[in-house]
Amino acid sequence: MMYLTQANDLDHSATLTQAMTKKASLPVAGVYNPLSAKIAKDQGFQALYLSGAALSASLALPDLGVMTADELIYAVRGILRASNLPLIVDCDTGYGEILNLMTLSQALDSMGVAAIQIEDQVMPKKCGHLNDKRLISVEDMCRKIVACKTSAKKTLVCARTDAGQLSINEAIKRAIAYRKAGADIIFVEALRTISDMQMVREKVEGPLLANMTEFGVTPETSMEEWEQLGFELVIYPVSSLRVAAATMKDFYKSLLESGSASQFKEKMMTRAELYEVIDYQHYEELDKTIVKSTVPAAD
Repeated sequence: MMYLTQANDLDHSATLTQAMTKKASLPVAGVYNPLSAKIAKDQGFQALYLSGAALSASLALPDLGVMTADELIYAVRGILRASNLPLIVDCDTGYGEILNLMTLSQALDSMGVAAIQIEDQVMPKKCGHLNDKRLISVEDMCRKIVACKTSAKKTLVCARTDAGQLSINEAIKRAIAYRKAGADIIFVEALRTISDMQMVREKVEGPLLANMTEFGVTPETSMEEWEQLGFELVIYPVSSLRVAAATMKDFYKSLLESGSASQFKEKMMTRAELYEVIDYQHYEELDKTIVKSTVPAAD
């Protein structure tokens, strides 16, 4: 039973490393809670990404570094329990200084996450597709990478740079330095043109992560195009949350105006479908004394 399975029974870092050796780019589903993680797994995704922006938004908080490390760890635990898939965890700037980052990376490593992502912004940080981001020095970021590598036994380190706002050359310079410091995956945030994407691939060795977020500065690029560009991982960090939030907004508005939920019934999961996602019957089977429930017939 998934709930009784330890997430770190599998070496998710090794699984993700193996996936990055394949020719095809790997689509990575952005998730923000256990239910979204389980649905993504059921639909066939092989890896997941927990975005700080998505998790913050799910808590009705802005992506400005106000979420706590405890809130992040709680979310990670539930997502790993529900999916048991390789999970890349966005740790923003590390939730403090070096010792804080080492404590967090050690905790996430012990939980079995596949990769820890850290970025080179100054706190309070901002969404990578906004303006006026402030950066720490290359040296300080390299120290953070070394700290993660030192404190985590298996977990990969994904280093994100937001230096693209200065120039693509500065972003590439930092990316190369972060790779030399020990980063396993490089993430150059907010790439603005296909030319920039090509330059990053030409200049930076090793696995690259692409951020295919919506409503940002990066042009819409298909999985096939990312594959041709040579990016190993492609994340969709906030897409599912945006879809869910927009649907909930329309539903609540309609419910107040019409006094009925029937207009959205066709868009809902049925009771049986939801029970299948959450493994309802399997939980009942854990205790043979529980009478197996019967789902009412659909209307």
